[in-house]
Amino acid sequence: MVQVTLEIDGMMCGMCEAHVGDAIRKQLPEARKVSASAGKGEVRFLLENELPKPMLEHELHRAIDPLGYRLLSVAIGEPEVKKGFFHFGA
Repeated sequence: MVQVTLEIDGMMCGMCEAHVGDAIRKQLPEARKVSASAGKGEVRFLLENELPKPMLEHELHRAIDPLGYRLLSVAIGEPEVKKGFFHFGA
């Protein structure tokens, strides 16, 4: 599983977050835990299987550009692991 972080220009409110999140879910049905933040200008989601970055960028542009927002960057990395209260060691 990989985490994808997008930088998006033009999101101003909760409705913008919802529109972008819905568009990503529709274009990439395998996207999980889609979370958008207008304040940060960021969208994060998980993909079960990593796609080649050019293919992923193409699909994201197809989802986001028609809405009037601008995809500025795409970063692919390991998902953040949240440590619980009783987490010990490395």
